[in-house]
Amino acid sequence: MTHPEDILKIDVQDSIAVLTLNRPAKRNAMCDELLGAIDAFFSRPPKDVRVAVMTGTAGHFCSGLDLSEHVVRSAEATLYHSRNWHGVMDRIQFGGLPVISAMFGAVIGGGLELATSTHVRIAEPSTIFQLPEGRRGIYVGGGATARVSKIIGSDRMTEMMLTGRKYDAAQGLALGLA
Repeated sequence: MTHPEDILKIDVQDSIAVLTLNRPAKRNAMCDELLGAIDAFFSRPPKDVRVAVMTGTAGHFCSGLDLSEHVVRSAEATLYHSRNWHGVMDRIQFGGLPVISAMFGAVIGGGLELATSTHVRIAEPSTIFQLPEGRRGIYVGGGATARVSKIIGSDRMTEMMLTGRKYDAAQGLALGLA
C-alpha cells in the first residue's frame, strides 16, 4: 500500500496548490486511495491556497477507474461508492476554490469525470478524451452523466459513452471539454 502523500503529490507555492496524480505505472488511474487523498485536500484546503491546479504524471492526466481494483459490490455498496465519487467531485466543483485541470494524455472515464468537476480545463495536444464505460459494461458512476452532458449535451455524451469514441485535444476543445 502506498501512502496518500505518495499517490497525490501536493505542492503549494504563492497561494497556488498543484495536485499531481502520481500513479505512473497505472496511467494515474483512479483508485479509492487516490480519491480519498483528493477528497482530503478539497475537504480542508490550506487556508493560504487561492487556486488549485490538478494534473497527472508520466504522460497522462487520469486514465479513469483502475479496473484491476474493480470489485463486485452489492447494490447498496455500489450506490454508496458512487455517491462517494459524487461527493468528492461536488467538493471540487462547489467548494469555493477555483480549480484548473492541466490535461495531457489519457483523460478517460473517471479522469474525464474528475476534469469536468474543475472550473477551467486546459488540454495539451496529446490529450485524448473518452468515456469507455458503456463498451466495458460498467456504469458512469462519478457524475459524468450530469457534468459532461452539461458541457457537451446529453446526446453527444450518450454517444460518447455508448460507443467509447475517442476525441483528440482539438475535438475536445471544439466540444467544450477544454
